[in-house]
Amino acid sequence: MRIGLVSPYSFDVPGGVQLHVRDLAEYLIRQGHYVSVLAPADDDTPLPPYVVGAGKAVPVPYNGSVARLLFGPVTAARVGRWIEHGRFDVVHVHEPVSPSLSMLAMWACEGPLVATFHTSNVRSRVLHAARPLLQAGLEKIGGRIAVSAEARATVRTHLGGDAAVIPNGVYVDTFAQAAPRLRWQGIPQRPTVVFLGRIEEPRKGLPVLLEAMPRLLAARPGLRLLIAGPGDPREVLGPVDPAVAAACEFLGAVSEEDKARLLSSGDIYVAPNTGGESFGIILIEAMSSGAPVLASDLPAFSAVLDEGRTGALFRGGDAEDLANQLLALLNDPARRRHLRQVGDARAREFDWSRVAAQIVSVYETVIAANLPVPATVPAARRSSRRRRGGS
Repeated sequence: MRIGLVSPYSFDVPGGVQLHVRDLAEYLIRQGHYVSVLAPADDDTPLPPYVVGAGKAVPVPYNGSVARLLFGPVTAARVGRWIEHGRFDVVHVHEPVSPSLSMLAMWACEGPLVATFHTSNVRSRVLHAARPLLQAGLEKIGGRIAVSAEARATVRTHLGGDAAVIPNGVYVDTFAQAAPRLRWQGIPQRPTVVFLGRIEEPRKGLPVLLEAMPRLLAARPGLRLLIAGPGDPREVLGPVDPAVAAACEFLGAVSEEDKARLLSSGDIYVAPNTGGESFGIILIEAMSSGAPVLASDLPAFSAVLDEGRTGALFRGGDAEDLANQLLALLNDPARRRHLRQVGDARAREFDWSRVAAQIVSVYETVIAANLPVPATVPAARRSSRRRRGGS
């Protein structure tokens, strides 16, 4: 199968959608498919051989974050050439309603088209207002995928129609086999808590975790907080108590290998996110690494953690409840062992071997619906079949 994947976001910065596209592409290639990925990228960005750079992206505020997007007539021409030269059996665009490559590919594609919706934003006035402009492109999509029930609700509320829920995937064994790093590991008197995310982005929740730290340190004076992710620590540590600052170790942006090692090294992984999350891939990665997870009770996080059965939850935005739940986990080694066991089983439900098979099934269905009807089929049946294939 010849598959074209389109990422709306630049490959020169980390992000959940980019990682999803990359991992899916590499899994499909290993299964023997031809895959080409089109993505924004600066000219000097090192790219895998299967990625085609479409030009430099522009930072744009989007869904409580900053996305690096690419749009315009020159880019549209590049997208058209990529589709023409690729001779794809199916084109799979991600986030087709963001003003970037995926939207342009959606408009340009004339063959089998699949779209994955990642965003959860049920109150989006922009999406609601833009729906009439997007409708012609959206009607081309033969297979709609949402990564979660929350993303599906966004599709149904603002774009009309429905979508099959197929979650993000993880290479579970890659994280499960990661070797802990000694300097990141804790001991009973000096446990380590791990946070990973863009530290200056409020919705990632680091300020909530830092607000909980005085109570945590009062009960566990030796506790260390390992913070990984891009951003300037001075932006978040300015108003923080010196004792809290001393307990924090900022690691900066980490590689994928070091991310897996960090998650496998900590005593507890904390996800204090305050909103704007449609899934929770980092929770799956943490559980794959054997880390007990404590997360805010966002609907998407609750769903990943099976409503608290495979990870602990606290009231989102509530620093006191975060501290209470975290201390309860630190004081209960048996529960942490239990969460590691059930977390591993839960994570394997999201392994790429399962997720990619579901996506390929969507491809096959959409391709079959777009196949030419044999001339021997009566005209009335040909017309009916074409109408069904375009629905």
